[in-house]
Amino acid sequence: PRQKRQLPAAPGCRSVARLLAVPESGRGVDWLREALQVAVALELATIPPYLCGWWSVGDRTSHVARLIRRIIGDEMYHMGVVCNLLVAVGGRPRITDAALAYPGPLPGGVREEVNVYLSGLNRPFVRDVMMAVEAPEVPLARGANNSPGIGHFYDGLLRAFRATAPPLSAGGQLSQRIGSDVLEPVTDLDGVERAVEIIKEQGEGTASSPEDAFGDDYPAHYYAFGEIYHGRQLRREDDGWRFTGAPVPFPDARPMARVPAGGWPGPSQRVGDLLDRFDTAYAKVLGTLEAAWAHGDARTLGSAVRTMRALEGPAVELMETGIPGGRGTYGPQFRPPGA
Repeated sequence: PRQKRQLPAAPGCRSVARLLAVPESGRGVDWLREALQVAVALELATIPPYLCGWWSVGDRTSHVARLIRRIIGDEMYHMGVVCNLLVAVGGRPRITDAALAYPGPLPGGVREEVNVYLSGLNRPFVRDVMMAVEAPEVPLARGANNSPGIGHFYDGLLRAFRATAPPLSAGGQLSQRIGSDVLEPVTDLDGVERAVEIIKEQGEGTASSPEDAFGDDYPAHYYAFGEIYHGRQLRREDDGWRFTGAPVPFPDARPMARVPAGGWPGPSQRVGDLLDRFDTAYAKVLGTLEAAWAHGDARTLGSAVRTMRALEGPAVELMETGIPGGRGTYGPQFRPPGA
């Protein structure tokens, strides 16, 4: 049974519901720093499950693999943006603290019905993790839910920036090409507006159209994952948007089983060594990212990206190692330091 306990986004941070319960007149710079730290945790939380889905796909040139790879790049960019915004208002991203233990709820009590777990790519994983995380406030079809969504949270964050109009320092912010986007320092309110709108539109689409994703040819993440799940591209019909377009073949994927709570029990020496190698490198990625923003050093950020690419080797080796008893294969645990 799933635990109801909500994991904090980072030590000392309130839940999104409690942050949004603060009257707008009380959302000053301290509120912004706390909310942005929650945003760092939220953006980071999506990357390990999406990486597991992508790494499990055998044919990386397939349409689905390219879709997921693009979305991972977007999420890394979004995390970079919120780290820059946090530095701009005099904060410092606590990235190691923000790392989620899987399986578990999203940081900050966002979408509390979603249990984020790690698995290879299969249809239930696409529906229950990928689509559930990215679901817009009013998607094509969605169940009732009272906990705040990610878009709602970002709306509140943007309103606080407008109301407070804090001075934004470029010192310590980083510039870097990430995926198809270029991370740049944010130095004025227009830049904040643009950054938050890009995060929202790339993730969940706009209220006007699911295909709006900042002028590129791709649907927003929720609808891209919907295409993978439904096996059809999104198409405009007379009565609205439907997954009735060209076929999207579901790719062959390594059968990585769902990582259980607490990690894989009783692994062999070889599997244990691979898990340790992966988790050690993952801890290094988190620590190097944190150091990059602590010192405003783009070279350190580049080093973190290189270490992150090196995670793929042990991850795929695990995904090609069968679990005794024939229940699929192993996969990375993304165990945060100290867990």
